[in-house]
Amino acid sequence: MKKDNQPIIMFDGICNVCNHWVQFVIKRDTKGIFKFLSLQSDLACSLITNPNLNNKQLDSIILIDKDQIYTESTAILHIMNKLTGPIRFFILFWIIPKKIRDRAYRFIAKNRYRFFGKKESCLVPSKEIQNRFIKTKTERGKTDE
Repeated sequence: MKKDNQPIIMFDGICNVCNHWVQFVIKRDTKGIFKFLSLQSDLACSLITNPNLNNKQLDSIILIDKDQIYTESTAILHIMNKLTGPIRFFILFWIIPKKIRDRAYRFIAKNRYRFFGKKESCLVPSKEIQNRFIKTKTERGKTDE
C-alpha cells in the first residue's frame, strides 16, 4: 500500500479542526514518522479500497500503518501513542469501550463544520513542513504544480 512504510494520516483537508489536529501532530511528531494526505485527493480515494470501511468511517481521520487501517477514535489513539510529550497521557482512553469512544468521535465529526468551520480549499503546507505531506497530482480537481 505504501512504499516508504511510514504511517499515513488521512484527514479532511477543508475542516478547520482536522487541520489544527494535523498541525498539533506535526509539532509533537519530533521524529517525523507521520505523512499526511488530504481525503479530498485522488490518491486518498484510491487507497481507501477496504470493503470493511463504511461511510461513517470515511468521514473520519484515517490512519494507515503497516497495512492496517484505523479510523475514528482508534486512529486518534494510535497516533497519540506514537507522539512525544504529555499528550501520551491520553492513550489511557483505551480503557473506554470503543463503542463509547467512537460515538463521541462521530458526534464531533458530524458537527465539525458547524462547531469549527471549514476552509474553501485544502490546507497548503508551508515550505518547512511540505515534505511531511504526500504529493498528489490532483486535489479537488486542482494540480499541485
